[in-house]
Amino acid sequence: MAASLEPPHHCRLCGAALSSQGRRSARMVGILPLLTRVGVSETRILIVGASRGLGKAFMEGLGQHGDRLIGVSRNKPADLAIVDASVVVDWIETDLSDPLNATKDIERSVQAGLDVIIWNVGIWEDHAFEDNYSFLADRDEQIMEMVSVNITATILGLKRLMPILLDSGHPSLILTGSTSGLPNNGQPEVTFTACKFALTGIATALRESFRDSRLGVTCLQLGYLNTEDSLSVPLEQASARGNGAMVPVHDVVTMTRAILSLSPASLAREITLPVLMDQRF
Repeated sequence: MAASLEPPHHCRLCGAALSSQGRRSARMVGILPLLTRVGVSETRILIVGASRGLGKAFMEGLGQHGDRLIGVSRNKPADLAIVDASVVVDWIETDLSDPLNATKDIERSVQAGLDVIIWNVGIWEDHAFEDNYSFLADRDEQIMEMVSVNITATILGLKRLMPILLDSGHPSLILTGSTSGLPNNGQPEVTFTACKFALTGIATALRESFRDSRLGVTCLQLGYLNTEDSLSVPLEQASARGNGAMVPVHDVVTMTRAILSLSPASLAREITLPVLMDQRF
């Protein structure tokens, strides 16, 4: 008797046939499968701020067969769920509130090479995004820490890692910004907004500094995120939280996978991903 053949399924983005394992992975996280990166067979991805929220979603949703994911945070989460067992996971435990030593730790740990850096850092004020926020009540020590983690660590880290990243056949840098870093955003949080505007400036300068090295630099300007629902939660359910007033991390991972699937000839310079009903955008 002839073997029963399962009808082929195809990627909605590229039309390629998907294996049953690939379909299971895509269904589990509710996102499209990643296309092959041109010039790279097995992708080495460094994810800073990887222990929770969006960073953890990047760790759980970006790797495909044979890739190496390197997470950076103060502690490695115990409940990390990597679908594909062939994905290699390493972790660098370091504290970005000490930028000088933390960035040295990261540099020492990635000498084997990188293809992608996702710099996902953004701490904010105690009462940010709350009705009772007041700039005059912000603690001086917290303002200094925010600038140190959000700006100083980013600049020092990328300065140290850039020579390693540029050795890749297809180097990519993704910075997770915010709609708070866009003009006329309507937000009152002074230090957080300043940090996100700075991040956009960092992306712009790096893009021009290393365009001849074919470095793709993308800034994701993200709206309010639903970080309560991980990728294991169905997308329909995650998108309904808060009456649809928050962007699911699933959507950010899907956009990031699309960016990483671009050829070296193309550049996703900036992507703004607000909540649909946010009338500021």
